[in-house]
Amino acid sequence: MFRTALYTSLAAAIFLTLALSGLSLFKFIQWKPLDYTERFHILQNSHGFFQWLFLGIILFIIIFIFYWIMQYVVLVPAFVSSLLIGGLIALIVEWFIFELPAELNSFTKLSVPFMITVIVTARFVFETASFHFQANSNEKQNELPYEDTVIK
Repeated sequence: MFRTALYTSLAAAIFLTLALSGLSLFKFIQWKPLDYTERFHILQNSHGFFQWLFLGIILFIIIFIFYWIMQYVVLVPAFVSSLLIGGLIALIVEWFIFELPAELNSFTKLSVPFMITVIVTARFVFETASFHFQANSNEKQNELPYEDTVIK
């Protein structure tokens, strides 16, 4: 179970990091993902590869935490939770990056491709978490009450 969480989080972090790089390269987002180095004064003089690597590690940790939280939310379908939570996370991230006021015309500055990328990543992580949690609980229910070493 832990290994699945690691692999899923790693794949999602790599995908999201590469997607952010692509969105920034083709100007689908109006901000640069590596601006965190200037805002938080970390890794400013480092090579771009290490800045992207650090961003990927931070994304991996965040996704790993969400994986462990969302595997216990089995009553809500993964589609609904990924749509709500992924959309809310994308909205909050861009709101903080642009430092937008709480007005309706602020929504026009938000990036739809970024929101969709975050929602797709959230769907992958949440669906995998709920599937493996249900599969693991089904395996435990199907276990025999005796040990395999006992001869019948």
